[in-house]
Amino acid sequence: MIKKLLLASAAIGMLAACSGEQTSSDNATNAAACTAADLVLTNGTIYTVNENNPSAEAIVIKDSKFIYVGDNDGAARYTCGDANIIDLAGKAVYPGFIESHGHISGVGFREVNLNLQGINSLAEMLAAVKEYADANPDQPWVVGRGWIEKVWPEKRFPTRQELDEIVPDRPVYLTRADGHASVINTVAMNMAGITGESENPVGGHINLDENGEPTGMLIDTAMRYVRPLIPSPTPADNKRAIQAGTERNVSLGWTGFQNAGSSWESFNLMKELHAEGKLAHRIYDAMGYGDSATQLVEQGAIIDPDHYLTVRDIKIVMDGALGSRGAAFIEPYADYDTRGLMRYTPEEIKPLLVDALKAGIQVETHAIGDDANRKVLDAYEMAFNEVPKSQRKVNDVRWRIEHAQNVQPNDVDRFIDLDVLPSMQPSHAIGDLHFAEDRLGLERLKNAYLWRVFLDKGAIIPGGSDQPVEIGDPRIEFYAAVARKDLSGFSALGWHPEYAVTREEALKMLTIWGAYAAFQENALGSIETGKLADVVVFDKDIMTIPEDQIMSSNAVLTIVHGDIKYQK
Repeated sequence: MIKKLLLASAAIGMLAACSGEQTSSDNATNAAACTAADLVLTNGTIYTVNENNPSAEAIVIKDSKFIYVGDNDGAARYTCGDANIIDLAGKAVYPGFIESHGHISGVGFREVNLNLQGINSLAEMLAAVKEYADANPDQPWVVGRGWIEKVWPEKRFPTRQELDEIVPDRPVYLTRADGHASVINTVAMNMAGITGESENPVGGHINLDENGEPTGMLIDTAMRYVRPLIPSPTPADNKRAIQAGTERNVSLGWTGFQNAGSSWESFNLMKELHAEGKLAHRIYDAMGYGDSATQLVEQGAIIDPDHYLTVRDIKIVMDGALGSRGAAFIEPYADYDTRGLMRYTPEEIKPLLVDALKAGIQVETHAIGDDANRKVLDAYEMAFNEVPKSQRKVNDVRWRIEHAQNVQPNDVDRFIDLDVLPSMQPSHAIGDLHFAEDRLGLERLKNAYLWRVFLDKGAIIPGGSDQPVEIGDPRIEFYAAVARKDLSGFSALGWHPEYAVTREEALKMLTIWGAYAAFQENALGSIETGKLADVVVFDKDIMTIPEDQIMSSNAVLTIVHGDIKYQK
């Protein structure tokens, strides 16, 4: 073990390390008083998220846990032996950030495949696809993800004809950032046998042009016409993607990740990575609706006593996304004759919910539109009524609704009455609000992204980003929650700035409330003696710097389970 870890950098003026040199008499005196630690952080501005001890200047870590949180003088008695001592020079320290809703394989594949995130126009996207296709002539399919037309000057979906012009000889499949729509070229369309007469599947839609011909856009479950044709990634590909996703995340300050929709194959790959020391952060896994979820309910949760890799949750998707008009609403969209797409009825999912209650398995359900949120609450309530607490494996079930983007006032009260957690991603608001008025009209925006309303009624909100749907940066989520403006500082009528949260609340959304949502608040989510040691250090303090400077702060040190996983 390296005795003294230096993280000093001229560029950021980060850290000055202690030399630890002592005289022989000092050694004799300190040996009796000193308890050797693994890692000592001193001279920090530490936000503990512990109400009994909200701030500190030093923390000490040994055997993956915090053994001291307090002032520098108290930490000095742990600076002997092989302790790594880091002088933080006043830098800001927070509990490790917990991503309460993301898709780790998607994050990883975005890193290693064609990444269309950040594309600012349709023309730019087409150029990027052509460049990638030309550079990879041996790939049988051109597959990418991340485009989002709402930020383009064209403000429309791409078409198969436009893809045909750049890749006419191979199938192309490009998924929108939200994962709820894809565009294909004509080769892929013909391979799938899609025509203007093809039937729309339940919960999906094949978009047609004015001549009744497919445009290439497939919404939600309609993507299933094409997905089976795409060569499946090998287990090695999936494993590489998961590892890449975790490594990317710790560089931003994420130390925990709640994986919203998984499979046993992916979970086993995570186990392999963890055993090899290559899983950079914690994962709390949720099995996707279907065979994987049924197996989890039948066999029971797998709870890691170290809280590094746990599966005790199932994920259901009730509707689609707002941007692609798949989110299910009580009233029709303002800009299209549809109410969105509902994948299931409450009655269809109720049997699994009842079994989950009896087995002690948590449930989280994707619901964006107000109708979808209402129907998920209906389904939960039916299950709760059918299975009294005496028949449940655990009484404290902590069932969740993921996104909860548009909720009627009386249904907000039902969240509270049923003790359902609204798991929300602040960045959705600052992106969606650019087009939400077109989709819904101004009046319905008063029911959208109701962070403040939920908090004032006593809700706990686990926060996250829904990466790779969004960028997946905790700074963006923090900023969006407290500013309720886009990253340029823009706001508009209907953005409801009164629904923003305080910085203290935003920090809880990304730490202790995320831990609570995974039943881990007694081990994670705050910097307290006895808890597992997850820490992130930023070069600027997001709790105090001006709002418009939050995005200029950077993670410079990320510690997971007492180990340094990233340093800048």
